[in-house]
Amino acid sequence: MIIESLQSLYQRDLQKLKIEIESYQNEDSMWEIDKSIANSAGNLCLHLVGNLNHFVGAILGNSGYVRNRELEFSLKNIPRTELIEKVEGTLDIVIKTLGQLSANDLEKEYPLEALGYKMTTEYFLIHLFGHLSYHLGQINYHRRLLDN
Repeated sequence: MIIESLQSLYQRDLQKLKIEIESYQNEDSMWEIDKSIANSAGNLCLHLVGNLNHFVGAILGNSGYVRNRELEFSLKNIPRTELIEKVEGTLDIVIKTLGQLSANDLEKEYPLEALGYKMTTEYFLIHLFGHLSYHLGQINYHRRLLDN
């Protein structure tokens, strides 16, 4: 049951991420920063894609994805269509990987101490969902504040 719930929640919020990126009236606005807004929506999108592809796709699903976290925050002006493709690919790999896990897998220790301590796979997947939701909210505010 928890796996289906996680799949549903990740699908919901990754679809919302796609909608947020599509909703920018001015594509250049996705890359703007202003005052104390340190990260653009484009970079937050790249960060979420990299985060989930690494921690879910590569670590749990052996997808072969290789993360470059620095580029998630330094790349600029990636076309909207490419960002959307990245989100769609991330959604596919997350849903596929979660579908391969058993309830027993969720109870196992996550292979990395990504937060600096040991935790179950289930705990970390819930943490990653919270991380996705947090940055999704930032992207929504970014769009409403800076998309002129």
